[in-house]
Amino acid sequence: MPSPKTGKTVKTGKTGKSAETVPAVAADAEAPARTAAAGAKAPSGSRSASAKAPKAESRLAMVRRARRINRELAEVYPYAHPELDFRNPFELLVATVLSAQTTDLRVNQTTPALFAAYPTPEDMAAAVPEEMEELIRPTGFFRAKTKSLLGLSAALRDEFGGEVPGRLEDLVKLPGVGRKTANVVLGNAFGVPGITVDTHFGRLVRRWRWTDEEDPVKAEAVVAGIFPKSEWTMLSHRVIFHGRRVCHARKPACGACPIAPLCPSYGEGETDPEKARKLLKYEMGGHPGQRLSPPADYPGKPAPPLGAG
Repeated sequence: MPSPKTGKTVKTGKTGKSAETVPAVAADAEAPARTAAAGAKAPSGSRSASAKAPKAESRLAMVRRARRINRELAEVYPYAHPELDFRNPFELLVATVLSAQTTDLRVNQTTPALFAAYPTPEDMAAAVPEEMEELIRPTGFFRAKTKSLLGLSAALRDEFGGEVPGRLEDLVKLPGVGRKTANVVLGNAFGVPGITVDTHFGRLVRRWRWTDEEDPVKAEAVVAGIFPKSEWTMLSHRVIFHGRRVCHARKPACGACPIAPLCPSYGEGETDPEKARKLLKYEMGGHPGQRLSPPADYPGKPAPPLGAG
């Protein structure tokens, strides 16, 4: 896979295998499952090795594999970052609330006008609801989101002196703020480690069989037990980056995935390397990212403003 920075083939960490060689390696990993299926048809009492079911992965082996995936993703996405534009904790909090049921790109295209009109919690708490609704309409569910933003801004003004609190137990009391939003704010505005279980994160950790939990809070607890606390925030960014760019919900780009040899779900998506590369998104596919103002080390193109292009 071409590296966003160098244009060279991305290596899969210690394995040293390129994306072009991944499918053969990952396909070999499927052999035990195919053999077991064939063995099920063998006569009763057969001692053939092909009749043996694949050995279940121990927790220790899973933890080692999970941590290796994290190390591999750190090499692929050294520039991983929160994909919402923000300049302070208040802007990040508002942007994260707006990101529900829409893309970070659409939020980033919407917030410049919103923050120009209401730069502080005090300003936003005093907003006319109908005027705010028009500003955030592009993000969808604008009436419910307006109610949440007015409520959390008033709470920040009245209960926290106009400042965003830096504790999870305080953040989750704010209207429209749950654990996911709180962890985003804590990890990226305050440097407090947290795991962000959004739809991408939940999908990938289940595909990788770190957990089968569907509930975000339970999945968060399981993954927190696999990694040291110092890794939680960056792990979240890397997994979400990979989910948005390569391991898509409907058609993952398995043939262009740098961690395919470590993935027990290899083959759920496109395995042909050339076809898979065409599925890559954002900077991995040579397209603009989601931020209008990305970090300086981001190798892709900034996203266009609302209405541009």
